[in-house]
Amino acid sequence: MGVTYKYFGAPDGATAARVPISMRPEELGGDELGMNGMFTKIKPETMAAMVLTGIQGVPLHKVPPLELVVLHPDYAVVKLPMTVVDPLRDIGEEAVGAAAFIWSTVPDRGGPRDAFNVYQLLHEWQDFSHRLHEAGHQPYCLVWP
Repeated sequence: MGVTYKYFGAPDGATAARVPISMRPEELGGDELGMNGMFTKIKPETMAAMVLTGIQGVPLHKVPPLELVVLHPDYAVVKLPMTVVDPLRDIGEEAVGAAAFIWSTVPDRGGPRDAFNVYQLLHEWQDFSHRLHEAGHQPYCLVWP
């Protein structure tokens, strides 16, 4: 059994901290990643590295750390830096494709390796970025076994 990650948006850390308790994403305006939230096996630090390395050219070792919001015996909530979603709002199709290719060639990294899978994931992340921006929310991730 592995760890599951659910990405969502919230206006602040206090609201994000209440998400695991209520587990009702509609309280956040329904802006979670994907149609019914994005439940994935991809770590938030991998998502951060994928965007920052592929789009912004940040070396893998310079990707900023995540901020822990809640640490509970059953789950954790982490905040991702805005630099992980903001760059995606202003890029086009070619840049998303280039970022997917770049990420697929980065050595010594975790996460998906197939450029097409990365491309699809970045598109979902791009949609998420637009929803977060429109709602004025910040990106968070719920982590639980």
